[in-house]
Amino acid sequence: MVYIYKKPASRGKNYYYLRASEKKGNKLVTKDIAYLGSSIEEVKASLDSLTKYKDKIRKSYKIINAFLESNHFLEKVKKLKLKQDIFLKEKTNEVEACKMHHLEVFAKIPELTKKEIFKNYIIEFAYNTASIEGNTITLEEARNLLGDGITPKDRTLKEVYDLQNTEKVFFELLDLKEKAELNHELIIHIHDKLLENIDERRGYRTTDIRVVKSNFDASPGKYVKTDTDLLLKWFNENKTRIHPLILAIVFHHKFEKIHPFSDGNGRTGRMIANYLLLKEGFPPMIIHKKTRKEYLEFMREADESSLWKLEEGRYADLISYGVEEFIETYWSIFLS
Repeated sequence: MVYIYKKPASRGKNYYYLRASEKKGNKLVTKDIAYLGSSIEEVKASLDSLTKYKDKIRKSYKIINAFLESNHFLEKVKKLKLKQDIFLKEKTNEVEACKMHHLEVFAKIPELTKKEIFKNYIIEFAYNTASIEGNTITLEEARNLLGDGITPKDRTLKEVYDLQNTEKVFFELLDLKEKAELNHELIIHIHDKLLENIDERRGYRTTDIRVVKSNFDASPGKYVKTDTDLLLKWFNENKTRIHPLILAIVFHHKFEKIHPFSDGNGRTGRMIANYLLLKEGFPPMIIHKKTRKEYLEFMREADESSLWKLEEGRYADLISYGVEEFIETYWSIFLS
């Protein structure tokens, strides 16, 4: 395969190369096969003229296109000379590049194309968010189920409903994002719809539970409503002070720490995090099954924090992880 390699030079200048990688035995051998220039415009022109490698470039089109678009918008954002966010730090420009592309390009594509991309997104999101919780439906089966209505064999009905409910709730929230504020009623609605035909228990729990492999005690049943009240108060006080992506990541963790429901807290928390992003004009993200180990590890690290504070040291790894997942999600799914 071929891809573009960016080599940083002095004074913020970059040099770009077309790099080929090939597996030989147990080793992955890489080689720069063409110099492409020192700007994205030069790179695009060079790629069009490299007839010698046109077949290899076409095979790697998706990877190359994502690189070109992400770096083009990164350069546009850098020209704005934005102040570095205290939590995003050096990733500030990369996150804002995703939002800029989302508003300037994605938002303007035909509605049908937009729906198709969101459909691809929800298949990936539903598969990953369910798999993290132990759902055994594969990604291919998820595509068949949500894309073509083909029910997978040897899977439970609850697993099927899990993905179908996720799709329904996401598209409902996509339409709601301009109207509904985050409150108790919406949180409970999201949860209850996600667990429809899966778990008959509705609303906040009133009994105590123990969360396995956690560094915290979930809120006692009698205090769930009170603690969620305080979390919503913290959210409303900080939604204009903290970057929307950071707020979504941290809210998700604090929500899980309360664990307000008997089941479905993780799926509900990840859905709410995306709703918070959508309301602020940001694209949604995916926490991937392949990084489940790191996700849970960084969530546990943050468990040591206060429920009502954003302690940078406790949240550093979780925020860094969430930011990378957000960026990867965007450029792998939302290019038209």
